This record gives sequence, C-alpha cells and structure tokens, in this order.
Amino acid sequence: MQWGQVWDEDDPDNAPVCLDKTIAEIRQHDADIIMLQEVERVTPGEGQVQPPPNFTRLRDELSGYDSYFSYPVSDTRELPFGYGLAIFSKTPLWDTRKVDLPAPAISFHFDGEETNPTDRLLIGAKTKINGNDLQIFNTHLQAFFIIDYSSDDYPVQRDIVVEELKSMKIPTVLAGDFNSAPGEGTVAHIESAAYKTAQNETITWRRMPYVLDHIFYNHGLKLKSVDVCETLASDHHVIKAVLEL
Repeated sequence: MQWGQVWDEDDPDNAPVCLDKTIAEIRQHDADIIMLQEVERVTPGEGQVQPPPNFTRLRDELSGYDSYFSYPVSDTRELPFGYGLAIFSKTPLWDTRKVDLPAPAISFHFDGEETNPTDRLLIGAKTKINGNDLQIFNTHLQAFFIIDYSSDDYPVQRDIVVEELKSMKIPTVLAGDFNSAPGEGTVAHIESAAYKTAQNETITWRRMPYVLDHIFYNHGLKLKSVDVCETLASDHHVIKAVLEL
C-alpha cells in the first residue's frame, strides 16, 4: 500500500499520502482476508513509531476484522520507503508470529552514499473458515534488481520462506510483494514446494512492467478466480483471488 501514497503518473515520488483512498480501495473488495505490505513509512532518524500510525488507523476503520501487524528488525540503515506487514481477517486469528528474513552482506549506493540492504520479514497466522484451519503468510522480499543484484545469487530470504511453506500440513496461503524481476527464479522456487501462484501474467507494478506481487496456495485449496485490479491508491495494483477449501 506504499504507506498510503497514491499514484501520480507525472510525479510518483512526490505524490500525496491519502490513507482514505487506501481504506476505500480495501473496503470495496470486501475480502475475507487482506494482506498488506509497506503499511508504514520509514522516517530516518525517528525509528519505528509505536503504535504504528497507519496500521492503527486501518484497524480502527476496518471494523469486523481481526488483525496482526509487525515491523521488521529495527535498523538505522532503513531507507525512506515502506515497511511493515499486516494481516486482516474476518475470522479470528491465532498463532501469530514473525520470521526474520536476513539481508545479505552486500552494498549499494543510495543518494551518493554507500549503504546495505536491511532485513525483511515474513509474518503468519492461523484462522478457521467453515470449520477448516487455514495458515496465512504475508511477506515482502528484498528488491535485488533495484540495487543491481539478483535474488538467484542471494536466495536466503526465499529459502527461509520455502522451508516455512514445506512444513505446513494444512491449507496454506502465502501473499506478498516478492520483488522478483523477469528472469529471476523466485516464483519457480516457491512453486517447487508444491505451491501455485494464482497468476503470473498480468503486471502488478506501475513503475516497471513486472509481476512483483503474488498469491500462492497449496493443495488444500482450489483457485476459483483471480483478478489484478488496477488502482490509483498505490504504485502496486490489487490482486484478488477467490480460493475454495
């Protein structure tokens, strides 16, 4: 959701923040389960704000949903972009947890200064739908292609995600921003754990013609339909999947 920053084709980096549009976009889909990435914005020098302001507003506005939020590991090197993951569910959540996804020991330049990538995050929770347990995961992986590297050369984050998926014995959904550029093997790696992506054809990111966002599901679920819904509420579009237990 890019911390509520809307899309402006002429000046995307300086587009205004309008959380009302984020909330309206979420509400119109009336989803049973909502998974959001980049809920909060990094403010260099300020640290992780508690309670998280955007998540707190979303939680208050989305009445009828249980929810879980987490920041990644706190790090003063965080760049001024989006971070923090949230799950919202119409059915109660339990067994909520976070799994840290460590950053590799590489460097790149940002605004003329050398810096390093910071840790990413996988969060999870269980819920029960029509008497069936469902495992939910949400993640946001490192965008290696933006810093002139490839996740194929530094696969630790996705390795950890895949090991979590392999351990699941119940119907499981994994959604998120996987930041996998064309030619990278992230999708194939996750599918090797007996998961399928709901779609891998329609572009989900406005800044470049890439399919960065996915909803993966295992053999406990059947895909009934999937849509990539264009929105001006973020630089990413919405993926909406209907899954049947």
